[in-house]
Amino acid sequence: MSAEIRAWVKEYEQKLRAEARTEGHREGRNEGLNEGRAEEAARAVLTALRVRGIAVPDVARERILAEKDPETLERWLERAIVAASLAEVLDGLS
Repeated sequence: MSAEIRAWVKEYEQKLRAEARTEGHREGRNEGLNEGRAEEAARAVLTALRVRGIAVPDVARERILAEKDPETLERWLERAIVAASLAEVLDGLS
């Protein structure tokens, strides 16, 4: 392989590595943003329950704060706004 081709291959490999690092950084940042949004949504559920005077035991509080699915959190928030009890808010609460 000629020196010119080796230099091109090396340059191309470096470019691919740089792109991979950039993509990894971007994915990490997006993951962090999604986690922050989920935490904010979970806190909104807890706030709605608190304002409505619905007690939230520690186990339920932990469950709400651990939830990361945005659709579930949105459903819980919608229910928390109108529910009379915690059981009406959380899926499968016994």
